Amino acid sequence: MTGLDRTQTPKTRPMPHKRGGIVACLDIGTSKIACMIARLKPSPPSDALRGRTHAVELIGYSQIQSRGMKAGAVIDLTECEQAVRQAVGLAEKMAKVRVESVLLSVSGGRPAGQLVEAAADIRGGAVTQADVSRVTSTGMRHATGEGRTVLHALPVGYTLDGVKGIRDPRGMVAHQFGVDMNVVTCDATVARNLMLAVERCHINVEAMAASPYVAGLSVLTDDEADLGAAVVEMGAGTTTIAVYSGGRFVHAAGFAVGGQHITMDLARGLSATIADAERIKTLYGTVITGGSDSRELMSVPTAGDEQDLPQIVSRATIANIVKHRAEEVFEMVRDKLKDSPFASEPNGRVVLSGGASQLTGLVELGTQILGRPVRVGRPLGFGRLPNEAKNAAFAVPAGLLVYPQYVHLEHVEPRHTRQQVKTGTGGYFGRVGRWLREGF
Repeated sequence: MTGLDRTQTPKTRPMPHKRGGIVACLDIGTSKIACMIARLKPSPPSDALRGRTHAVELIGYSQIQSRGMKAGAVIDLTECEQAVRQAVGLAEKMAKVRVESVLLSVSGGRPAGQLVEAAADIRGGAVTQADVSRVTSTGMRHATGEGRTVLHALPVGYTLDGVKGIRDPRGMVAHQFGVDMNVVTCDATVARNLMLAVERCHINVEAMAASPYVAGLSVLTDDEADLGAAVVEMGAGTTTIAVYSGGRFVHAAGFAVGGQHITMDLARGLSATIADAERIKTLYGTVITGGSDSRELMSVPTAGDEQDLPQIVSRATIANIVKHRAEEVFEMVRDKLKDSPFASEPNGRVVLSGGASQLTGLVELGTQILGRPVRVGRPLGFGRLPNEAKNAAFAVPAGLLVYPQYVHLEHVEPRHTRQQVKTGTGGYFGRVGRWLREGF
């Protein structure tokens, strides 16, 4: 395997249209780990979600507190591995199946999308699949900086002799053929260590995907993706962004500020323990200041000596602390969107997902700062989701279950066939331990 093969994280084979299978996914976040196991069954496409070829029926899931993670990256491998084992074990027990391989989300490692143009002369007259792969591969390598690895390489549009907007160039005649593509990369070390934590549990990593992209697959309607939308996945340690235009994923960005920073601000501002601050945020977290209930007083235990008297704080004090940090997050989102193709979509909608998106009043604050319509997204088109998994916090793991239906849109660097081993999950392939071993 050459060094170039390592520029891309593992990719699963596309889900065959007429075959089902069992798929497992892992979302290893800064504050929680979610594992979901689902049965995918071929189904006719619905009007609102035309891209989906399979119905997703959840058969097992778990959600536990994360350990050994910070800002979407592994900081303690042993702790993280133990937490992964626990999360997978609980989901396996519920589903009554054994998980051999998982789809894995990535939110850390400074995810970034780059629009790349690559072109080549066509020797034979008509564009072949080999030409498409060759040019796309060149573009992908060009966009991968030192120490980065490719999560997604998605052709957005093709060009034939300067004519843009070609949907599928294969079989068409031209002298010069070009491709515009969105190449999403992240720090290779972050991706490898996430994989390592999972592989140490004797579980294969079937594929890796950027958190905001898969969140978009679960929370956006086709119309939103066609008209232009940005998904802002608000996690505990990271906030990541995916921009969709013309139905395609065209840009990604992210930064290491999230819901946990609000908790830390509360702990500092109220002299409370982190656990108490988290509880206050969950119960009373709002960005709405003013109004009669903001004058309501409450007692907060003081961090430190147990003999200390609890302090009395007003709800307004709590709301001000939360609002200050939430404003900062939205201002950073606004700056990231300004530098993306989304800037030219004046009516594009912003859809919030992730656990931190559930704070009261966030939609109104986001609308005000971003100057765009904002809504909170929840997983769409899933059968038998338990109530606790129907909210925005489960957008990423739910989207991972949908992801195999969209893999065919991506460019995949060819791997050597002798490496491919059948894993027994509905005809999936792709043994990736070698990528991991050669990466070190």
